Amino acid sequence: MNKPLKWLEWAKQIQAVAQTGLAYSRDVYDLERFEQLRALSVEIMREYTNVETELLTALFAGEDGYATPKVDVRGVIFQENQILLVREKAEGEWSLPGGWADIGLSPSEIAVKEVREESGFVVTPTRLLAVLDNLKHNPPGPYHVYKIFIACEITGGEAAEGVETSGVQFFAEDDLPALSQIRNTDEQIRLMFELKRHPKKAPVWDY
Repeated sequence: MNKPLKWLEWAKQIQAVAQTGLAYSRDVYDLERFEQLRALSVEIMREYTNVETELLTALFAGEDGYATPKVDVRGVIFQENQILLVREKAEGEWSLPGGWADIGLSPSEIAVKEVREESGFVVTPTRLLAVLDNLKHNPPGPYHVYKIFIACEITGGEAAEGVETSGVQFFAEDDLPALSQIRNTDEQIRLMFELKRHPKKAPVWDY
């Protein structure tokens, strides 16, 4: 389990309070205070990350409405005891195909869509494997994320690179490549192998 960075957790909590306050407050003075809190959260991130203020404001503090965790969906596909991974163009490391959930689509539909876009394979979802909290498993990041892992079976298509991927390959458990830890850790990939070996095991979830 990862030890949280205190400054990062404080920045995220301040941002969440500010975002929710801006969504529901009607008092002009309270709105001004919430804007100040949001600016403070951005300043904390700026101090420790060296990311430009404008970019932080857009990515970290640019959402409206009640602040909630994001949802990341990953498709898990096995073939002859090897797991399907795609190489991310952004950093050249490997991950399960997947990404942020889209409005209007179910988690299973997201898994099918992301696998097709990132690997070229057409799949059918078969089983919920895990729902994990990134605060308990992944390296520290700017968002609080619930990560959903869904087992899928290939029904068509062929391996093909996508807009965000530069490689598609199956890997054995003892021969995993460098993983994109923010997307999926070594521990999570090995958990997927463990769940494959025990198909009747209940989905794993954080509580």
